[in-house]
Amino acid sequence: MSTDPWLLTPGPLSTAGETKEAMLHDVGSRDAEFIATNARIRARLLDIAEAAATHVCVPVQGSGTFAVEAAIGTLIPRDGKTLILINGAYGQRMARIMDVLGRAYVTLETDEDTPADPNDVDAILAADADIGHVLVVHCETTSGILNPVQAIAEVVAGHGRSLLIDAMSSFGAIELSAHDIRFDAVMASSNKCLEGVPGMGFVIVRQSVLKASEGNAHSLSLDLFDQWQAMENNGQWRFTPPTHVIAAFDAALDLFDTEGGQPGRLARYSNNCRVLVDGMREIGFKTLLDDDLQAPIIITFHMPDDENFDFQSFYDGLKDKGFVIYPGKLTVADSFRMGCIGALTEIEMRGALDAVRETLSDMGVSL
Repeated sequence: MSTDPWLLTPGPLSTAGETKEAMLHDVGSRDAEFIATNARIRARLLDIAEAAATHVCVPVQGSGTFAVEAAIGTLIPRDGKTLILINGAYGQRMARIMDVLGRAYVTLETDEDTPADPNDVDAILAADADIGHVLVVHCETTSGILNPVQAIAEVVAGHGRSLLIDAMSSFGAIELSAHDIRFDAVMASSNKCLEGVPGMGFVIVRQSVLKASEGNAHSLSLDLFDQWQAMENNGQWRFTPPTHVIAAFDAALDLFDTEGGQPGRLARYSNNCRVLVDGMREIGFKTLLDDDLQAPIIITFHMPDDENFDFQSFYDGLKDKGFVIYPGKLTVADSFRMGCIGALTEIEMRGALDAVRETLSDMGVSL
């Protein structure tokens, strides 16, 4: 029986036994069975986004940030100008990528507890015809906030601009359909709401846009067009793929389908979130976000105002009891975070709440 702690984090996550077991086999990267697995995964990801008619799926080795940089570097022209919507660390990371690439951009930045306003996006795009692309984070795990991507997409489409969505922490749990939201690219990874293991990102990209990007990429290894062409020609990765990660991801997608796909995954995560938030509030903790802004992915809690409370001691006490949480990333408040995604159910959420109560008692903290 596993003695690993439960990970109440935004990823990597606690994974199911079937997902772990899928990594116990070695496979050749040029083997026909592995090539079939790649094709199956790419098709399944397109189906989740309801995008098979217009988009293609291009996987990329590495973390989700590799996929974000690949999309930015391949799809945004070197002489283009971009609007980046920022209300947390991952919006800031996209700006940092643009800095490194030397691409022009402007930002619309709000506090970490405040979503971007589509009206502000509308005004910026109306005033600057040079802006060709807009970058937005769907669920910003700095705080756990859910940004109004559908409303933003309508504004961007109305101005005839291109929308790229970082859906790293939402894809597979929160609905994101190409039928309802016009996007040219969505970037995500294997180790978030689809509950695989780390090591592979992917981009769901409009095929016509990808075709037009040939020769634009700043990098050989992060060239989405070149990666796509290779996979279309022979079904293979250009360079050594993360074979065990891909096998695990295929197994994780089987579990995703068994659970009922995106609606089923959202239902479990939403219940996890409700149990955790209600329980932590009952103990005396305050959430950063109002419920209408909170995505059922990760919840930010204010540090308690008690002289006996020390975050490292709190963290260590929970870990000793089998639960790992996350430090805060906010600039607006001292905080910590607890995730509700991964192979977790209400049982683990209630176990975490019991561990919180016991740890606070051990620390002499009364809320």
